[in-house]
Amino acid sequence: MISRKIVTMALFAGGLLSSALALAQGSATAWPEKPIKWVLSQPPGSGPDNVARLLADRVSKALGQAVVIENKPGGQNIIGAQTAARSPADGYTFYFATTAALVTNSYLFKTMPYDPQKDFVPVAFISKSPFAVLVRADSPITSLQDLVARSKAAPEKTSMAHEGPRSFAGIIARVINARTEAKANLVSYSAVGVAVQDLLGGQTDALVADLASTAQLVRQGRLRMLAVTTPQRIPEWSKVPTVAETLPGFDMSGWFALVAPAGTPPQIVIRMHATLDALLGNADVGTRMLALGPIAAPLGSPEAVGAFFKEEHVRWSAAAKEIGLLPE
Repeated sequence: MISRKIVTMALFAGGLLSSALALAQGSATAWPEKPIKWVLSQPPGSGPDNVARLLADRVSKALGQAVVIENKPGGQNIIGAQTAARSPADGYTFYFATTAALVTNSYLFKTMPYDPQKDFVPVAFISKSPFAVLVRADSPITSLQDLVARSKAAPEKTSMAHEGPRSFAGIIARVINARTEAKANLVSYSAVGVAVQDLLGGQTDALVADLASTAQLVRQGRLRMLAVTTPQRIPEWSKVPTVAETLPGFDMSGWFALVAPAGTPPQIVIRMHATLDALLGNADVGTRMLALGPIAAPLGSPEAVGAFFKEEHVRWSAAAKEIGLLPE
């Protein structure tokens, strides 16, 4: 009798488990049944926000549900990342992340309220987000070599602005200074928009910033690019040299990627990945994104995205050691 009761209980428990799994699978198969949220760590109108909204509109049409952008700026991406990491892993919240949130923050902070490698699963790689060294359109500085030479000739008198010493742009500025042995005075700002205004106003001589935030000003003839941080020249800006042409091997591009809270059903991850990859392979979407600054660069699978993240950790760990950047 006891054996029969045990068997009966086991079968009952197994039935409950099977029912729960079937229910979960059915829910994932029916996804999406309501609006989807993409959390961003940047404010409305920023470079990442512009790209996210471009894609969200098309993803909503492809999936038949609205994709809502939720901006959570501040704290060097920590506020937005924490919000996304603590959201339910039900396929209705994703995190539109930057390099800083998923990689470089690991080398800036001793502790964070989220774990970039454990709290998220990779979904899709969105784009490369090139950075550039820029000057005013009427600046007498005509090249990166000229900027370096001027800074060496008059140490600390030639200024190069960036979005904070521990930001992505700040790290790039420090690496350029170190590798060229330049003496540029690195000026920190709380936001790229403020740094741009001071550059235009003549308070600083140069700026390191992402193209997503500055491309329109270049097209309007108000700013001029001296060099881009990608390893190869950018097709739309083919006349602009790379930093690597002055510093061989230099590659410090930013990027955007979509991730989901750990535990999100694999079926949903795969479907969102396939939807985005199809859109990013569309010529019109690629052209529109390039006009904003970033370069569409889909990867073959969520696993490939995860492998890329690991490679980035190796590269940025080395860069942090090179400039003596210690977590605080």
